[in-house]
Amino acid sequence: MAAMPAKSKPPQDQPAGEPHYHGHRERLRERFYSAGPDALTDYELLEMALFAAIPRRDTKPLAKALIKKFGSFAEVIHAPEARLREVEGIKDASVHQLKLIAAGADRIAKGEIKKSIALSSWQEVIDYCRSSMAFADKEQVRLLFRDKRNQLIADEVQQVGTVDHTPVYPREVIKRALELSATALILLHNHPSGDPTPSQADIQMTKAIIDIAAPLGIAVHDHIIVGKSGYASLKGMKLV
Repeated sequence: MAAMPAKSKPPQDQPAGEPHYHGHRERLRERFYSAGPDALTDYELLEMALFAAIPRRDTKPLAKALIKKFGSFAEVIHAPEARLREVEGIKDASVHQLKLIAAGADRIAKGEIKKSIALSSWQEVIDYCRSSMAFADKEQVRLLFRDKRNQLIADEVQQVGTVDHTPVYPREVIKRALELSATALILLHNHPSGDPTPSQADIQMTKAIIDIAAPLGIAVHDHIIVGKSGYASLKGMKLV
């Protein structure tokens, strides 16, 4: 009788019967904690984010597929649920995990803005805007209302529109500012196309709000447009 071929032995760092990706997960965790998150690529960080949602499967191929489709970690977690589900292997648990991370990132960014009494760091404002709006699939207009001490009173989404248009009513914006006793505001909105270049309609709308606000003692400090490729400040561009 012919001799049976010897069974191959598992790698030394992988116990017999343990899936191959378990050792990889441990090595990834060790690198995360020893070298820090900056040592990991976007897809590796995404792999780790999916560990809890997919405990019994290698998450590397799925993480790479998501990065290939959307471009970056931030774009993946902020991608619309319907588009996430287009990727083979994405189920409810994965969608919930990614959206939880996105919500956490937005909450942290919002908290940093609220801690900044004078909102003196424009980079904090920009980071918050991009985190909360840049990757949305529909246009939305957001308003940051401030009091006479430059403290943030409220952060509100005023309108949500389509992929390339959001109706904004200047009198409604000022009405809300008066309700909150705000003395200043910052307008924010996103361009789902990715290009933050302001349109003529954006400029005209901003000027209309400024014209109504000024006689009431309400300052419009800026209108910031964010997109995947960056941001534009109408004040910085001397358009208002």
